[in-house]
Parts: sequence; structure tokens; C-alpha cells
Amino acid sequence: MALAASVTLGAWPTGATAFDVNTARALVDKVVSEINSIIVSGAAEPKMLAAFEKVFLRYADVDIIAKATLGVAGRLASSEQLNAFTKAFQGYISRKYGRRFREFIGGNITVIDAKPLKSYFEIETLATLKGASPFDLRWWVSSKSGQDKFFNLVIEGVSLLTAERLEIGALLDQNKGDLDALIEKLKRI
Repeated sequence: MALAASVTLGAWPTGATAFDVNTARALVDKVVSEINSIIVSGAAEPKMLAAFEKVFLRYADVDIIAKATLGVAGRLASSEQLNAFTKAFQGYISRKYGRRFREFIGGNITVIDAKPLKSYFEIETLATLKGASPFDLRWWVSSKSGQDKFFNLVIEGVSLLTAERLEIGALLDQNKGDLDALIEKLKRI
């Protein structure tokens, strides 16, 4: 069975549509559908990773995610450094998780529920991989940046935003706090 959301909510919302639980749910449905198309395309890995990066840029709030993962160093960075980090981070994260999406070949993601939480929406999905037990995958979606985008994934209770903050912090420590060195390293990972 192909990776696909089981709920299709019709046309993708436009800017004229109010952001609500249904548009948040539709965003996740669209992301899952595009990821599925990439996986089943049979393209070579470099092409697939470039396609994953485009999906990430289109549907993830990359600026918010990058700033959150950089933490204090992000608040101390120049705007040029922050822009360079965000660009390097988007490539790094797309390659890292794009390679993991190959595990979804023959699996599926089913949208289970969508609900408001604080100032965002949580879209609950169930991911089933071939030969593995299903697991809980929750997407946090917001329009705070002016566009409907996801800003976190929570897999079996583990926040990817938090995990990446720890990973980026460790890489920054390895580079003795040198943000420019970290940016160069992320381009190579």
C-alpha cells in the first residue's frame, strides 16, 4: 500500500480560506501525498532528496524551525549568519529526513484526528511501515508566520524540534561555538 493520507479534503486552501482545523488537516494531507509521489517515483537518491527539500520549503515553517533549533546562538547571530544558517539547515534537514522516508515504501500514513492546541493545530496521524508496528506521528501546524505551515513533528512523543535543537547544539559545541563553521559543516552532512 502506498504512503498516503486516508482523508482527502478536496482542493488545497487558498489565501482566501480561513486557517482552521480543516485547513491544517488538509496541509498535512497534501504533504503526505507529495512525499508519497516522491517515494514511488523511483528517482535516484539525489533527485529524491532535492524533491524532499522542495516539499520541506513549501510546507514547513523553515525560518521558525531553524531559529528554534539554533537557540541562543540564533539570537546572537547577525542577519547574514541567520540567513546562511537557515539555508544550510534546510538542506541538512531535507537530506537527513529525506533518506529516512525510503523506509515508508510499502507503508502508509493515515490521518486520525485534528484539534486545536494553544495557538496551533495538532494533526494526529498513524504511520505504518512494512513489517513494523504502527506508530503515532503528530504534526504541529500554525499560520503565525503568515502562511499555513507545519513547524514540528512529534514521533511517539519525541519532538523533532527538540531533538534537532540538541543535535545542532552538539554540532555547535564541536565547532567551539563558531556559527560560521557550523554552517559549513551542515552543508556537508
